[in-house]
Amino acid sequence: MDASWEDFGWERLGPGTGRRRLPVWDATALLVAGADGVLLCDTGASLREGVELRTQAEALLGRRVTHIALSHPHFDHVLGTAAFAGARVYGAAGMTELLRRGAGELYADAVSQGLPEPDAAESVDTLVAPGEEVDGERVLDLGGRQVVLVNVGAAHSGHDLAVLVPGSAPLVFCGDLVEESGEPQAGPDALPARWPAALDRLLELGGEDALYVPGHGAVVDAAFVRAQRDALAGRFGGS
Repeated sequence: MDASWEDFGWERLGPGTGRRRLPVWDATALLVAGADGVLLCDTGASLREGVELRTQAEALLGRRVTHIALSHPHFDHVLGTAAFAGARVYGAAGMTELLRRGAGELYADAVSQGLPEPDAAESVDTLVAPGEEVDGERVLDLGGRQVVLVNVGAAHSGHDLAVLVPGSAPLVFCGDLVEESGEPQAGPDALPARWPAALDRLLELGGEDALYVPGHGAVVDAAFVRAQRDALAGRFGGS
């Protein structure tokens, strides 16, 4: 079924692995399939986008998403999670409580960024927070394929989670710790001085030969991540 990834607007990154750049906000969703399980990293900006991702994932792989990793708690990455009934949802430690008490802020942010009010209301009303939190690292066994969820601490947001897909050419899902299609964004929940250290951690995880999948934009290499790290250190400080 991998040959049809492009027909659905997905970029195939390896066997059973691909990502899609979603419209409007250009947020990325990543699929990783093993023999027994399927991991989706980030779920889109609305319940409507989540349903579309679920439908496409099932068409591509012939089975349901079983695990979800949320890279950080911004609306364009989390509001589609309710579309994946039964999936185990992971986030960085502290993210569950943040989403449960911050629904109003999510709604306001989504609407201010252009999500239609009915979509924002429906998506926030059905919001699913992580049922399992990662403090440090967590290995998921998808059946003949392991992935590692890594809490890299606060940087772009207060709760940043990266995903390592090991292999001969490792792949690192970065969330908005790395952005290619625009300048990295530091909102009110960012800790910019810690951001360079978070990118150092990503580089440790993936190494020089990895593909780095940003939260927005094209897949990049280690040199791009290192250059963005240095630019952030110059802009915000940190070491």
